[in-house]
Amino acid sequence: MTDDLFHDIPGNPRPENAQGGYFTARDGRRIRYACFAATGRPLKGTVVILSGRNECIEKYFETVRDLAARGLGSAVLDWRGQGGSDRLVRNPQRGYVKSFFDYAADLEQFFGEVVLPDCRGPYYILAHSTGALIALLAAPSMVNRVRRMVLIAPFLALPGQKVSMRWVRRITTLLTFLGFGRIYAAWGPRPKQAIPFAANKLTTDLARYRRNTLLYETYPELALGGPTVRWLRAASIAAETVSDQDYMGRFQVPTLIVGAGADEVVSTRAVEHFARHLRLGSFLMIDGARHEILQEADLYREQFLAAFDAFVPGTEDGALQASTQDAQG
Repeated sequence: MTDDLFHDIPGNPRPENAQGGYFTARDGRRIRYACFAATGRPLKGTVVILSGRNECIEKYFETVRDLAARGLGSAVLDWRGQGGSDRLVRNPQRGYVKSFFDYAADLEQFFGEVVLPDCRGPYYILAHSTGALIALLAAPSMVNRVRRMVLIAPFLALPGQKVSMRWVRRITTLLTFLGFGRIYAAWGPRPKQAIPFAANKLTTDLARYRRNTLLYETYPELALGGPTVRWLRAASIAAETVSDQDYMGRFQVPTLIVGAGADEVVSTRAVEHFARHLRLGSFLMIDGARHEILQEADLYREQFLAAFDAFVPGTEDGALQASTQDAQG
């Protein structure tokens, strides 16, 4: 199954030691996943990578290699409704989910059926955007499983909008009640041609932008159009849930939250505010970086990887040193 599971393109071949398949979610949906063994030594555990909306396993091949060289294996899944996992509505272009708690349940099942039995511990989470919001939502079930989390540009609010996520929830709830839950909330179908690099809001790196564009042009079945009203409603409910002060006060997983200084996809201001009030949370701003830091230019990407290395120690000696630094900081 592994030979047919991954989608290679020039410049983005599958990493070494790639294995994967599908697990069946509680409602019968097939969820695609992959596991990648470390290549560096000593072995330091496994990073569970949680992608953003309209992303797929193949988009993280470069990150998998970076982690593998550090002695860290990786485990990745495609969220239900995107990538190589089962779609949830008839039109496969529409980004749809009923509830982000469905994502969280899939993540918990992924841990129980794949990560814990098949991947070396200790375990860490590296999550981007929508994946970071799901990680926050799933955090209560991760307390005894995950040592630390690194969250990049979590989707907590829309950028430059006077409308709060509470109002987004109210508006989308009304539209869903009126039967418009499956219509596009933004952007519409995926364009036949990718937007010009100069107009993109995701990265300043031309080569990585072309690589990701080629991936979806070659394998359009992996791509999505815009999010639906129901998806946006689910996201707003999740953002409100994790931003509740009582919820934040019970947070028990040490977490590094990384903001992109030039982010035009999510509200960096909301991300920073959240991080400052999160128990066991710390914050790093990478000035000048756009939304997809792991797909960014080396100037920004290397800043992130240095912060990741400092926060995710991997070895017991490093963990002790990091704990001492946390206590002093």
